[in-house]
Amino acid sequence: MGATHRESVVKAFDEFRQELDEHHDRRERLIKISRDATNLSKKVIFLLHRTMTEESNTDSNLSLRVVRRGREKLREVQALYAQMRNEVQAERFWHYHKAVSPGLQEYIEALSFAHYLEHGTLVSYEEVQLSLSDENGIPYFTLPKEDYLLGLSDVTGELMRFAISGMAQKGGRARAREVCTFVRQCKADFERFTPYVRALSKKQAVTSQSLEKIEDAVYAIVVRGSEYDIPPDMLDDIIAQSISTFSSTSNAKSRLGHRDGRSGDEYEDEI
Repeated sequence: MGATHRESVVKAFDEFRQELDEHHDRRERLIKISRDATNLSKKVIFLLHRTMTEESNTDSNLSLRVVRRGREKLREVQALYAQMRNEVQAERFWHYHKAVSPGLQEYIEALSFAHYLEHGTLVSYEEVQLSLSDENGIPYFTLPKEDYLLGLSDVTGELMRFAISGMAQKGGRARAREVCTFVRQCKADFERFTPYVRALSKKQAVTSQSLEKIEDAVYAIVVRGSEYDIPPDMLDDIIAQSISTFSSTSNAKSRLGHRDGRSGDEYEDEI
């Protein structure tokens, strides 16, 4: 009787060990996918910025071509999430949500930035969910609305860099005003969700900083432009010299602030 009881206890603990081993292995695989998705999404954002600022301003289809290239790269991220499908079936997704959340937010930020360049609006929840679905429209997993909102909040920092770096380009001053108005509206709309979404209040603080930088730049351009009766081309040269120093100091600061808005070790997860 005693031996049988001992064997049953050993067997139970063997099952516990196997279950824990599977959990840790699965968690490590998901963390790797999330990190790969984060890195690829960052590269897409950099690609969009670089192409929009370096290529010819006379190309009326520039935004469409840039977005097309960005979406091609984003398919690589979507393929990573397709691999994750079998790992996070049903309720299991929420058990590993903390491990995959950072990559999801970065992906949404990149997708939203590309969407803004193409349409001038924020990407909808339904469009993001559809991008994380198979060819039959079946989602790989249910996109958390919290990650959707936090990813959208991050894109305001990219819009700030986009507005300021392109201000010296043809049509850049008018575009900066549009971005300024858009970011201001985003901040107002996101504010109502801060009591319900953890970490959104920190991101709102960074959005306020980004908005302030855009407003300062636009204000300086409007005031200086009204003081002097000079040709637009000459004004563009003056702006370009000012923006080169302004942009270099603001880029690293804003990016650091957005990442710091994610509390703690983003890849930590409880057993």
